[in-house]
Amino acid sequence: MRHLPLMFLLFGACATPQTELTLTSEVVAEGFLFTEGPVWSADGSLLFSDIPADVVYRWREGAGVDTFLTGSGNSNGLTYRSDGWLVLAQHAGRVSVLDTAGVLQTLASQWEGKRLNSPNDLAYHPSGHLFFTDPHFGVEPDDRELSFSGVYRMSPTGELTLVYDGFELPNGIAFTTDFTKMYVADSETGDIFVWTVDTEGNATDPKPFANIGQRTPGKGAADGIKTDDKGRLFTTGPNGLIVFDADGAELKRMEFPEQVTNLAWGGSGWTTLYMTASDKVYRLAVR
Repeated sequence: MRHLPLMFLLFGACATPQTELTLTSEVVAEGFLFTEGPVWSADGSLLFSDIPADVVYRWREGAGVDTFLTGSGNSNGLTYRSDGWLVLAQHAGRVSVLDTAGVLQTLASQWEGKRLNSPNDLAYHPSGHLFFTDPHFGVEPDDRELSFSGVYRMSPTGELTLVYDGFELPNGIAFTTDFTKMYVADSETGDIFVWTVDTEGNATDPKPFANIGQRTPGKGAADGIKTDDKGRLFTTGPNGLIVFDADGAELKRMEFPEQVTNLAWGGSGWTTLYMTASDKVYRLAVR
């Protein structure tokens, strides 16, 4: 593990104790093909996808990295549902859950009889509904069965609902910590939209929240998203880590030597950001 001299104080135009944010970054793992979809586990480890390697890896403090799952379906985003089972968004065109026997069971693979494109990221609402994005990354035009890239909601009983089809390449998805808002990023345009979400898991009234800039050829624009309990939004992309306040005003950009792809809260007190970045995994202490 090697340390990088990256430390930033992030603040708005009128900084207050609630908007100040210090981040200190270090590399905890490296040597991968293309990392994505980190998620913190209850046992104190971090899982993350290596998409082209078709593997989910596990990192643990003091133990390093080992292989958690092979044949992941080229997984990207990872999350846990309430029973503790791991759920994977798979570029192979499915959303699946890993059962206790280590077998992947398909939860969703079609919309109205047509194959999903390339499920990318996902997030659970306390109502039990699973929301996920489905861009067409890596799908040849002749192989596409859907004419759009959608944002979907899957009910606890498996019923799939199309929430939005207005993005070019919907990517990162996350809720606020009170689950009353949902954010989704478009990797083509750099747009981040926000929805109002009720207690039943109905997402309505999509509105523009922020834009991080147009697509970088071959790398996209907005990518993974996470929020914190002060209402700030953290998003990754070719331009690094970008932090917005609750009103969509940009607070700061933190640049990295390579493209950063996704992020997850973890560690003691959930005050550490773990970020996947092409061939590396970073840890950012947040103060």
